[in-house]
Amino acid sequence: MNTSASDGLSVSQLVIKYGEVTAVDHISFTAKPGRVTVILGPNGAGKTSTIEACEGFLSPTSGTIQVLGLNPFLQRKQLNRLMGIMLQDGGIYPSARVGELVQQYCALYGNGVDANALVARVGLQDVATTTYRRLSGGEKQRLSLALALAALPKIIFLDEPTSGIDVNGRDLVRSIIRELRDAGCCVIVATHELDEAERIADDVLVFHRGNVVASGTLHELRSGREEIRFRSHSLIDVHSLSTTLGYTVEQTRQSEFTIAGTSDSRVIVQLTDWAKANNVDIGDIGAGSQRLDDVFRRLTAEPTT
Repeated sequence: MNTSASDGLSVSQLVIKYGEVTAVDHISFTAKPGRVTVILGPNGAGKTSTIEACEGFLSPTSGTIQVLGLNPFLQRKQLNRLMGIMLQDGGIYPSARVGELVQQYCALYGNGVDANALVARVGLQDVATTTYRRLSGGEKQRLSLALALAALPKIIFLDEPTSGIDVNGRDLVRSIIRELRDAGCCVIVATHELDEAERIADDVLVFHRGNVVASGTLHELRSGREEIRFRSHSLIDVHSLSTTLGYTVEQTRQSEFTIAGTSDSRVIVQLTDWAKANNVDIGDIGAGSQRLDDVFRRLTAEPTT
């Protein structure tokens, strides 16, 4: 894999070990400027170790990482002025006030960013004089985002950027992410929120057991896997229904079911006929490509014993 400064982030044959435990096992991927790359994976998949190595906090066991053409561990000082990092737990002093903290960061980077405008940009103007300890969880998240934006970053790492944030706040964060992307920033987002990932991702990396088990655009990961979706509050024998339809039926969430491998209208007719014959109430029938959460479950499913 060739590394290039034109890549926002380029990782080649990365290995990270903790003693005898291999957390990351020879993974390679790139993330491009002007794109939102979302990293998904269950706990223990290697996401955090990989991101910490890309941010320069962790030295890899082997392999190479290039961030904007620089080695993040050996050239961290140069990279700091180009990189924004949003952490869930930023280690901020509890008595620090929102506006003063943002002013300090803007002065530190010296990029001419107006601190008051930045506070307003993340929707914290009403709590500008409030101390960190008195902020809600969502406000702390938006403050962490503001501090990452103070760098005017060419690459930004966002850890669970919408966690704990209300609906309006989520819309605001998504808008900022799109603005960063459209300005040519390389945006890396780590999240467990699959619905959120589906809203913002251009590209997706799925981690599992220290490997990248899937990568591509959101469309690529979802395409080629058709399904029919429906809702029912009735007790459904999915094995019996699978036999009737000739396709695998799964209950994916409470009251939500999928028929994998088809979006054929004739199967929908079979489904509705079966429901009528068995006094089963179904609704919200839809067909199309698999949702990201279905793709994720398939890729990270543990083998049954």
